[in-house]
Amino acid sequence: MRKLWLLVILLLSPAQCDEGHSISWTGWDGAFDRAERENKLVFLNLEAVWCHWCHVMDKTTYRDPRVLALLKEGTVAVRVDQDARPDLSNRYQSYGWPATIIFDAEGRELARLSGYVEADRLVAILERLQSNPEPLQDGPQNEPLRGTSKLSRGLIDGLVKRHFELYDEALGGWGLTHKFVNAPVVEYCLLRALDGDERNREMAIKTLDANLALIDPEWGGVYQYSDSGVWDSPHYEKIMQSQAGNLKVYSLAYSQFGYPRYLRAARQIAQYLMNEMSAPDDGFYASQDADLVQGTKAKEYFELPSDRRLELGTPRIDTAEYARECGLASEALALYAAVSGDEEALDRAVMSAAWAIEERQEEAGGFRHGSEADPQLYLGDTLYMGRAFLMLYRVHANLLWLQKAQQCGDFISTRFAKEGADGFYTSDQLIVRDRVENADLARFFNLLHAHTGDPKHREMAEKALRYFTVEGATENFNPGGILLAAQEMATDTPHITLTIEEISEESDQLNQAAAGSPVGSLRLDVCYSGEPLPPHCEVTYPANGAHAAYICTKGRCTGPVNKVEEMREFWLSKY
Repeated sequence: MRKLWLLVILLLSPAQCDEGHSISWTGWDGAFDRAERENKLVFLNLEAVWCHWCHVMDKTTYRDPRVLALLKEGTVAVRVDQDARPDLSNRYQSYGWPATIIFDAEGRELARLSGYVEADRLVAILERLQSNPEPLQDGPQNEPLRGTSKLSRGLIDGLVKRHFELYDEALGGWGLTHKFVNAPVVEYCLLRALDGDERNREMAIKTLDANLALIDPEWGGVYQYSDSGVWDSPHYEKIMQSQAGNLKVYSLAYSQFGYPRYLRAARQIAQYLMNEMSAPDDGFYASQDADLVQGTKAKEYFELPSDRRLELGTPRIDTAEYARECGLASEALALYAAVSGDEEALDRAVMSAAWAIEERQEEAGGFRHGSEADPQLYLGDTLYMGRAFLMLYRVHANLLWLQKAQQCGDFISTRFAKEGADGFYTSDQLIVRDRVENADLARFFNLLHAHTGDPKHREMAEKALRYFTVEGATENFNPGGILLAAQEMATDTPHITLTIEEISEESDQLNQAAAGSPVGSLRLDVCYSGEPLPPHCEVTYPANGAHAAYICTKGRCTGPVNKVEEMREFWLSKY
């Protein structure tokens, strides 16, 4: 309680120093030109607005007079929000936030510092580099452009072995320090469980059950992770990637296992997105801070009931609206809506996608990151909007969504690929390839190919997956997302064709059951009597009553399925 009163005092106290702490922070663009003119180093503080240790460093290291003097006299001090610059974020994400990178004026990296840096250490580093601007550690090696022709059986077997080795048998989750749901890894386990793989089934359930401790019981939403190798020591920031990933896997797990606790978890996350992270213009915000008072841990605050929290205030929400975050939210909410029948969630997913089309789409079909006229484009914005469009087509059966997904695919293939290089680059500057994006992109293009039959979409999926044959591309990386993409590409995409002679409550229920199938990648076509067939429909199915579903997967077709219960029985038969 004493700590809580101290928190109140801090809240009511006037700010002791402005946000800049006397450092004249500048932006990334133009920093190296200025450094060359002024014969200075470039000091990059890459932060996350929700990051507790970023706030602590602001209150300590960046208030130290020695640090202030060295930065002012010898550097162009640059501060960048990693959410606003996905290219820099993806390049340095392995260092965590804050990441501190020091360059010479030619762009050569001299030092890369991970996390909180004490003033004494930073002073010593700056003094050394300003007197002798030579790298303190080996610089990053140039990554080979190309790998082998495809993922070999031996490479896949090695990744499967690592998938099991990284799993914490005692507590669930992957890794022994940070505990959280790594969504592609859990989704891979769920897909394997559908095939009857009991070990992956147990891993998914144990992890999802343990992760329930990270869902805010008062306001919903999921905290980013828990530290110290346990599930009950949360870092309280709520970022969109965590919300969307958790919402998807809890929705899929509920569809597969039918456990009410997973539906409840998904609902808590969906409600948080709709209540707290929704912008008035129908976009979505990026994140919510971990701290009520920046730099002060808020453990006791988050243990309070909602009304007591509100008396003290609420942690700051980053109100930036990015196409990437809107795509992530729309895809997850649409899947949740299909599984749960929550019409409000589906409406919100549609509104967010419509907002992004209106406010962020380029004439060529891709998406800008933010509202500013940024000449640089980022892969993640178009990729995750494209995935959202495919999910909306699955749930909404409107060809507009499929057309928009195709536009995204065409844009990505021309803007983010480099001749002679495997994989795709995180920005149109073609410098960095991100592993998560390439695994997700392989899945996107593979699913797009299932819908269109266009060979170039399959070629793009293979190009993305080949990135993981490049030397070093799979090192120090949880392989679940790669394995998920590889498995989906090695087997037929599940395809459900729903024929409807006349729309009724029963046909709507069967449609929802099909859309809510327990697989992340699914082609669902709805054929209405008297209307043209959807694209790439090669079979005319017979009329079989008012409505019927035909399910094709793994080289066999099942049907007609006329009832919701029969649809569920099909998936429970281990597909």
